[in-house]
Amino acid sequence: MVREVGQGGSPALPRSADVAQMAGVSRKTVSRVFNDEPYVSADVRRRVLKAAEQLGYRLNNAARVLASGRTRSIGLVTLGIAGYGVASLRVSIERAIRDAGYTLRVVGTREGDQGDIASAVDSLLEQGVDGIVISEPVDEGEIALRVDVPVLFLGAPAVFATSRTVTSGVGSELLGRAATEHLLDLGHATVHHVAGPQRWYAAKDRLEGWRAALKERGKTAPPYIEGDWSAASGYAAGRELASDPTVTAVFASGDDMAIGVIHALREAGRRVPQDVSVVGFDDNPVYAFVAPPLTTVRQPFNAAAQEGVRLLVHAIERPDEDLPAASVPPVELIVRSSTAPPPPREQPTARPTA
Repeated sequence: MVREVGQGGSPALPRSADVAQMAGVSRKTVSRVFNDEPYVSADVRRRVLKAAEQLGYRLNNAARVLASGRTRSIGLVTLGIAGYGVASLRVSIERAIRDAGYTLRVVGTREGDQGDIASAVDSLLEQGVDGIVISEPVDEGEIALRVDVPVLFLGAPAVFATSRTVTSGVGSELLGRAATEHLLDLGHATVHHVAGPQRWYAAKDRLEGWRAALKERGKTAPPYIEGDWSAASGYAAGRELASDPTVTAVFASGDDMAIGVIHALREAGRRVPQDVSVVGFDDNPVYAFVAPPLTTVRQPFNAAAQEGVRLLVHAIERPDEDLPAASVPPVELIVRSSTAPPPPREQPTARPTA
C-alpha cells in the first residue's frame, strides 16, 4: 500500500484507516478492537492487531480520552517497602493492569501514616485515573475520603467511600488453614504459630486460618508469638518454642520468620524435621535451597492480581452492570523437607513382675 509522507519528506504516522485497509475491516472495527469492546471475533482481532504491529500504529490516546471521557489509566497505592510478598504482589498488579490495556501510575506510602494514603489517592485523582488499586497491607483505620472512581481494595477491606467498591485478595486465611492442616495431617497433636505483625491484614488472616483449622480438628490453639516478618523475630520466637519439649510443629506466617525459627531450634538441639516440623508462608524461591528445603504455602500473586484488575476494569467500563462473580484463589502447598510426622512418643518402661 502507498504511505503518505509528512512535512520534510518523513513518513506520516499510520492512521486507523491504514490499519483497517491492511486488515480488510472497517475503521469502526479497528476502534472496537483497540477499545476492547465485545462482539469482535478472535480472527478479526488477530488480523487488526497484526496489521497495527506491522504499521507501527498506536491509538491516539488524546482522541480516545475526548471520545470516552477516560484516560485508560489506573492508579496503584502501595506500601513503599521491598519485602518479598509486597514486591511480588506489586509486580503482578502492574502486569495485570498493562495486560488489560491501561497505563499505570504508582504512588508509594509509608507505614503508620494514615494521611499518606489519602494524599496518594488525591495525587492519582489529580492525574485523572479511571480507577485505583489499593494494595495497602497495613490497617491504618477508616479514612475520611470520598472517591468518585471505582476502587479495588486488594487483600484489605474498604477503608473509605467510593463510587464503586471492588474487593479481591490472595486468600491468606485459606492458605493459613492449609499450612496448619498439613501439619495436623502428619499426626502432630497441635500446631504452634509465629504470627506476623497484627496491624497487617494478611497476618491477621493467616492467624485466623490457623485458629480455624485447629478448631475444626477439636484442638485448642496454644498462645501465638507475634513477630515482625524478619528472620530475627523468627529466631527469638524459635528460642522460646525450643524450650518447650512438647512443641513438635510450627507454622510461621512468613518464610523469613520460618528460617529464623529453624535456626533457633537447631541451636537448641532440636532437629528439623525429625523433632520439630516447620512450615513457612510465601514460597520465596530462595528457601527451596536451604537445609532443609522449606515447606511453605505459595501466595497466588498473579491470580489475585489478574482477578482483581479484571473486576476493576469491568467496574470502569460497564458502570451500570453488576460485577461478575469473583473466583476463589488457588491454594498451593509446597511440601519439601522441613515437615514430617512427629517423633514417636516414649513408651513407659514396663515394671518387672514379681
